[in-house]
Amino acid sequence: MSLHGKLLIGSARVATDATFAAIDPATNGTLDTAFAQAGADHVAQACALAAAAFDSFRETSLELRASLLEKIADNILAIGDDLLVRAGAESGLPRARLEGERGRTMGQLRLFASVIRQGDWLGVRVDPAQPERKPLPRADLRLRHIPVGPVAVFGASNFPLAFSVAGGDTASALAAGCPVVVKGHPAHPGTSELVGEAIAAAVKELGLPEGVFSLLSGTTNELGGALVADPRIKAVGFTGSRAGGLALVRIAQARPEPIPVYAEMSSINPVVLLPAALKARAEALGQAFVGSLTMGAGQFCTNPGLIIAVDGPDLERFIAAATEAVGKTTPLVMLTPGIAKAYKQGVKALAGSPSATILAQAAEGEGNVCSAVLFSVSAADFLADPALAHEVFGSSSVIVRCPDVAAVKAVLEGLEGQLTATLHLDEADHDAAASLIPTLERRVGRILANAWPTGVEVCHAMVHGGPYPSTSDGRTTSVGTLAIDRFLRPVCYQDLPDALLPAAVKHANPLGLNRRVDGVVQPGK
Repeated sequence: MSLHGKLLIGSARVATDATFAAIDPATNGTLDTAFAQAGADHVAQACALAAAAFDSFRETSLELRASLLEKIADNILAIGDDLLVRAGAESGLPRARLEGERGRTMGQLRLFASVIRQGDWLGVRVDPAQPERKPLPRADLRLRHIPVGPVAVFGASNFPLAFSVAGGDTASALAAGCPVVVKGHPAHPGTSELVGEAIAAAVKELGLPEGVFSLLSGTTNELGGALVADPRIKAVGFTGSRAGGLALVRIAQARPEPIPVYAEMSSINPVVLLPAALKARAEALGQAFVGSLTMGAGQFCTNPGLIIAVDGPDLERFIAAATEAVGKTTPLVMLTPGIAKAYKQGVKALAGSPSATILAQAAEGEGNVCSAVLFSVSAADFLADPALAHEVFGSSSVIVRCPDVAAVKAVLEGLEGQLTATLHLDEADHDAAASLIPTLERRVGRILANAWPTGVEVCHAMVHGGPYPSTSDGRTTSVGTLAIDRFLRPVCYQDLPDALLPAAVKHANPLGLNRRVDGVVQPGK
């Protein structure tokens, strides 16, 4: 399948004089096709189309909107091997990983289609009029949730499919009824174009307004800033670095009308090895830890970058097994030259700390590769030096040696907000775990037991978010069906004639929705 390299602004395909090319991180070679660099005028055009499409798109039937997401999934699958080949060339990720990611991308689109049809996301509440109530009558009050407006989505570097053009932010925004303007990640513009065309084709086939979807490409920070600053954009979804996320937050808050930025930014995902579990299976835990640490060259936002345990012989057994496992790993290509450079700088900074000791380091490789490395530090030194808790994006982790469980809790209390925390425990550890859970609930969005944080299930109960700075808004999730709530707001209708009420809140409940009436949930059809 040939690539045209043009911007997708509604139904138009727009070329520009300024272009850029993708880089194969495995070879540092330039890939074919020159891709258009979007400017401020292109942002304005895309946002104007999105605003024009909003009122029509937000009131499409539940069935039509669900069909759009399912059609997008079908179109992505229909691209076939061309998508996997291009994504592999632009990201350095192996085919098996990309096949799984494509499946996840289609799966979350279809999951949101089922959510749309069910209609619970509308959150309908009805408090019928009580004209005889004393001392004052009550009006007829009806509530539903509506989409906030056009949404800007920023593609992520580490998931060229599942967190990119048709990823979770786009799927949840479209499900809510929000037109989407995507800024594709500059590391994989060809992959973005292929998926973008799949979305645009679905929009056209179903007869929806062209402004429901646009895709802008480019390498400049100014492009992203212009998109967030455009007054027609009403919310932003972002996955990336803390610096990038906070820059967008500042732009969004400086607007005459501030808007929310749902930014997933940084996390080191602490793993606590409690004493009984460590005693029972230190070697197995050490091997499994390295498997999680090196998965995808450590380029997962839930990578276990911190191990916390009580010091002693059992921790030494864990370290010995982990050291052996690290020695068997091979360098893996990272997503971009910039990410590889940042990883090496982060490892160098940790190695330069006077309180950190290198326990194990895999053989160095040539080019844009990641070699796993483990560090060790005492709890006291870790708490004294905030730099030791900085995220190093890649297969690097710090093991914190604690004198007792009280010190484990102190380390956890000293951490910033995180996406996840993990407890490895046996029954004898339950009391210790119970003492830590209140701290973890204040610090993280997901608490795991006897597992590893890498891998996020797309489902109804998942929370992929956490307190600042893991995200810019710890009340939300970017994965799972609850993600739709980011792009909705409530509207109440008081004493409107039934003929003027939206279908979701009409007296006869024509959509057959579950509704809360006078505080009591009443099932629909």
